[in-house]
Amino acid sequence: MAMIQPTTIATHSGSFHADDVFGVGVLMGVFPEHTLTRTRHEPTIAQADFAVDVGGEWDVARGRFDHHQRGFDGERPARTVNGVEQPAVGYASAGLVWTAHGAAYVQAVAQARGFELNAAAVQEVVEAIDHSLVQYLDMVDTGQHEVAAGIFGLSALVAQLNTSWIEEQGLDTVAKAQLQEERFRHAIAIVRAFLDQAIVKKIAQLRAVEIVRQAPRLLGGRVLHLSQGGMPWTRVVVEEMPEVLLVLYPDSDGQQYQLKTVPVEAGSFQARMDLPQAWAGLREQELAAVTSVPDSVFCHLKCFIAGARSFEGALRLAELALPAQE
Repeated sequence: MAMIQPTTIATHSGSFHADDVFGVGVLMGVFPEHTLTRTRHEPTIAQADFAVDVGGEWDVARGRFDHHQRGFDGERPARTVNGVEQPAVGYASAGLVWTAHGAAYVQAVAQARGFELNAAAVQEVVEAIDHSLVQYLDMVDTGQHEVAAGIFGLSALVAQLNTSWIEEQGLDTVAKAQLQEERFRHAIAIVRAFLDQAIVKKIAQLRAVEIVRQAPRLLGGRVLHLSQGGMPWTRVVVEEMPEVLLVLYPDSDGQQYQLKTVPVEAGSFQARMDLPQAWAGLREQELAAVTSVPDSVFCHLKCFIAGARSFEGALRLAELALPAQE
């Protein structure tokens, strides 16, 4: 029986950046049987199945994912968001690899966790990850934008994992290269941990959509009741349920039911309605005295979330909080 040859992945030696870390990490996930070479030796790069951020070529069919060559003009299509045209975002190696192999990576992550995704769902996840993560790695690498100040962006944090001159002091060439590769692989593990969790969260969001849509609505349709806590509901409620003012659900440990206000738009701190100001910051007996709900637990100082120990208690809080029906 013939042995399967591992896929060879080449990238440059020396200091690394988030785009080569990400690109190599994606290929490692898609091709678990692989060998990794960090080198600038052109014949070695030319013989590899994949070359990331090195080699001077962009050729998906041949596994070439570099963006440094003269004449490179790869970029995402320009987008229109809320009627405003957003400029095209150029590719670095992260985006080149993700565009070609992101779907296979998403499928691998989903299958490893027992999730089944159709082609449309896979593509939606790929696009969401590109929009929320990958394009920003490309922006930093190509100098289009300093996405986060200081060292708080992912690109900057990855760069911190490079060796410093003081760590390299006294090391010969082989030892220095070995230390750099150890750091490179450590960076890949960190970036893939964030990437994989972002994918899982997007899958969870997609799976939650129909559950949220079909959830019962109480108190004249103004309270959405979710039977499971931790489920992402904001986008569906904001975009599709203008009459819903509050969402009721059990908390993650099952010790209480929580009542949360609905923002006017995703990401906004302004709600369609606030909980009563008289409840602000009250807990336990103090809140129970004001509401006459004996199992009241708390109301946040900003009046966007409250809780009671029972479903009936939380529903009663909702009834008290809602404005009178016209």
